Amino acid sequence: MQKDTGSGDVSPSHVGRVRHRRRPNETATDGNRANGTVLLVSDQNKYKSMLIRTYSSLWMIGGFVFVVYMGHLYIWAMVVVIQIFMATELFNLLRRSSEEKQLPGFRLLNWHFFFTAMLFTYGRFLSRELVNTVTSDHLLYKLVSGLIKYQMFICYFLYIAGFVWFILTLKKKTYNYQFKQYAWTHMILLTVFAQSSFTVANIFEGMFWFLLPASLIVINDIAAYLFGFFLGRTPLIKLSPKKTWEGFIGASVTTIISAFLLANVMGHFQWLTCPRKDLSTGWLTCDPGSMFKPEHYFLGDWVPQWFPWKEVFLLPVQWHALALGLFASIIAPFGGFFASGFKRAFKIKVRTASLFFSLYRNTEVWRLYTVSL
Repeated sequence: MQKDTGSGDVSPSHVGRVRHRRRPNETATDGNRANGTVLLVSDQNKYKSMLIRTYSSLWMIGGFVFVVYMGHLYIWAMVVVIQIFMATELFNLLRRSSEEKQLPGFRLLNWHFFFTAMLFTYGRFLSRELVNTVTSDHLLYKLVSGLIKYQMFICYFLYIAGFVWFILTLKKKTYNYQFKQYAWTHMILLTVFAQSSFTVANIFEGMFWFLLPASLIVINDIAAYLFGFFLGRTPLIKLSPKKTWEGFIGASVTTIISAFLLANVMGHFQWLTCPRKDLSTGWLTCDPGSMFKPEHYFLGDWVPQWFPWKEVFLLPVQWHALALGLFASIIAPFGGFFASGFKRAFKIKVRTASLFFSLYRNTEVWRLYTVSL
């Protein structure tokens, strides 16, 4: 008997030719591609993403402003908390549960090195502030002074103890894993503390030198997103497909102008410009340095006759801010590209690491200032 194959068999040439009804958002996207103009604003899903980012940004900025209001010590505590959460994620990045079961207490060794590095870094940068805080108590002053005097020796001893601890935990079948973890731990510590130590130094030299670069990074990121959202057409870098030249250029101009204006506003608040010489949280007053004293500039023939202002008063630090804004708008975005490449390399979404890379870019901006002096 012959089987009726007229309706049951399908020709190979027709396999996969299943027609689907085109969705409205797909039609719009294809239309944009056909015209050669792919705008993020044309994607309806982006409006939802923009709303979520707006809410989260407002909450983060509000929390950050509150921490700044509380003072230098609280900002330092915020940096430390970010470091701890970030180190937790990075330590777990290359962790293998099968090997960890054979190495009880090995994870504790990572935190031993972490807090040793913290003691070494902050002990060097905050020794003066710590001594000035306990001057009223003679016994405590002598104890703290002695600890600071032998701080390098204590840190060296703790590191050697960790090294010996590591050697004693080596097991035959996990040599390769343990040495990889040892190297990964040191790389994390170098990346975390080498950069954040400069951030903490900024804070106690005057919150202005921390807040201005941090604000420029935030402004640059927001402006790049908005310009790219509404005007983005030309891809900037393959590592981040959503980054566009329009967003990059628009954010650069916005950041430089904002740097010049913000420096004038922040420079008039002693709470931001005065250095903190101890670890207290009281209000600060000081004699502002020469960079924060207004200087008179006569415009004269530089402006047309109808221009209402013939003379202006500017702070010298505003010219430094232009250099900071230029650096933040051109170089700092590459910190974001580095974070994107890092997350793609390990195929994860690291949350607190992204915060650290923001601190990293903030530190790089501050370094330009130290070089300019």
